[in-house]
Amino acid sequence: MLVRIRSKDGNFRFELKPADDISKLLNKILETTQDADPSSITISNQPRGNETPISRLKGRTLQSLGLKHGDLVFVGYKSASLSAPPETETANASQPPSSTPHSAINVLERVQEHAVDLYWRQKDGKIPRNRDSRFCKHGPNGMCDYCMPLEPYDAAYQAENNIKHLSFHAYLRKMYPKTSSSAAQALPPLTPISYKVKVPCPSGGHPSWPAGICTACQPSPITLQSQPFRMVDHLEIASQEIVERFLQAWRATGLQRFGWLIGHYEPYEKVPMGIKAVVEAIHEPSQEGELDGLTLGIPWEDEPRIRELAQSATIPLTIVGYIFTDLEPTAEDRTKNVYKRHSQSFFMSSLETIFAATIQNANPTPSRSSATGYFGSRMVTAILSASEDGQVDISAYQVSEQACAMVDADMIEASVEPGIVRVKEEDRSNESARYVPDVFYRYKNEYGIDVKRSAKPCFPVEYLFVNVTHGFPQNPSPLFRSTNFAIENRPGLEDQQVENLLGSLNQLSASTQGSRQLSNRVELAKWLSDWHLIAFLDSTQLMSKDDIQNLLRTATSPSLVEDSRSLDALMKTEGWQTLITFAHESAPSQPLPSASTSHMDHDIPQEILDQIAAEEAASREVRTSSRTRVCPHCTFENDHGGSDCEVCGLPLG
Repeated sequence: MLVRIRSKDGNFRFELKPADDISKLLNKILETTQDADPSSITISNQPRGNETPISRLKGRTLQSLGLKHGDLVFVGYKSASLSAPPETETANASQPPSSTPHSAINVLERVQEHAVDLYWRQKDGKIPRNRDSRFCKHGPNGMCDYCMPLEPYDAAYQAENNIKHLSFHAYLRKMYPKTSSSAAQALPPLTPISYKVKVPCPSGGHPSWPAGICTACQPSPITLQSQPFRMVDHLEIASQEIVERFLQAWRATGLQRFGWLIGHYEPYEKVPMGIKAVVEAIHEPSQEGELDGLTLGIPWEDEPRIRELAQSATIPLTIVGYIFTDLEPTAEDRTKNVYKRHSQSFFMSSLETIFAATIQNANPTPSRSSATGYFGSRMVTAILSASEDGQVDISAYQVSEQACAMVDADMIEASVEPGIVRVKEEDRSNESARYVPDVFYRYKNEYGIDVKRSAKPCFPVEYLFVNVTHGFPQNPSPLFRSTNFAIENRPGLEDQQVENLLGSLNQLSASTQGSRQLSNRVELAKWLSDWHLIAFLDSTQLMSKDDIQNLLRTATSPSLVEDSRSLDALMKTEGWQTLITFAHESAPSQPLPSASTSHMDHDIPQEILDQIAAEEAASREVRTSSRTRVCPHCTFENDHGGSDCEVCGLPLG
């Protein structure tokens, strides 16, 4: 195809292929320039504005950039002699020049987006509409303004369906609609917000902050406003048992609990170009609960192991957010809780908002729509608190990009009033000096007039977060079938012990291998499909990393219960055989429990205990009916029908 180039050196035409890498276009551009710095070359689809450094497009093909036959690309660059400092030129004078211009491109890494982002990038996202019987005057194959599909950011559709925030990809489509041509199709339109002073100053005319500051390096004044989009539109918890199991600790102790949400992201079709976070398990880190709060460490020590383990599931899992309780029983009725969070009080406190911003800043989302390769975060905050009728309810939120930028710049702090955020004072006393620009927020006064007010020293917290819907699936199909094993980091309440695990495995393996009945194998498969069990087994080092990953893939297999072949393959592995050997040798010998024996949450299912008891009773009957008789005097086993022992001759009876 023909690609046209326009720069200060003139107009040029190049014959290239759609599958050619952007580096080939860079080489062609360098051939037409005089003393150009390769790292400063920018391309755009218009004469001024929207310039993007070509180095940020490393690894992209011309076709993926949206370039077509005959497209015109505007090129800008700086002279190498002007962009390099004098000492650098002197130092490099004796050195050979770089062999290829690729060295400037190889500095950047290619952005790997999440599968859900790739899914929506391949869709047009338009909202289909049926033919309107009142206004459509065309035939069944026609289309008009009354029935043509709507754009995913259509304001009337959002209002009609009570969608408060645009989805991230609908927001992208609104800002940057698809065009028929031009390289601008793939140029990043987003820039993450930053309220920090630029160090060093781009102008270079004064000492760096805090010694000096100017309009070129200081952040602009901030006007707080509701964020029009959200990175996650819906929080879906795979089954109600996951939340009920999490609440058991609070019900038993009255102390608040915290847990990380283990799950994955999927398209959410109920919102145009929406994304939902699906929670498959709640992992509880080490913490100290209190009646009115809790204490935990960030980052938590076990995080790298848990993240690596979660990736091994059949659907790769990750940490999609966190959940905590804020529950207080009423004095009049202990079965109901105090209604704390509402429009006349607060929904998220200032301390919780700052914590959420800290977590979101630590978990950015890869995006090739951003000039930095990252934009926003998909970490969701879920809160278990009381509803108006005193029952336990879930609320889900995210904090805005403005909140994350203000926390990153150390500009705000929590207040004793939970619904109020304090703006910190400016501080130039040390190297980590804090600059605080002017902050404003808008609101409507009692006369309905829009008023702009300074946010110093404080402002309402609701300017910093966005709502996320939540719910449970109508037909639950959780990745983990069991939630019965003891949960981690609940000392004194639920203890995860190797002895209990090995004892349970010893009895389970004996029942499954001995009877070979399908019901027992199904129960074994369900018992193994427990996140807390697998995470604990991974921490014991009884099995290798590869074997643990194989176990997790087997336990999360969709056909595990219906098809026992995956379970058979697991039982034949060396790691499983080693684990069973440990179970046989280490598990203490205990009397066989009866069907009425109570057991802990992490013991064997009752159906398997009943089966084992029946097999033992049948074995005793066989031994009783046998003709073999043991001599009470010399202990010799006699199998004849006589009355005297064959060895000592004494009576057997």
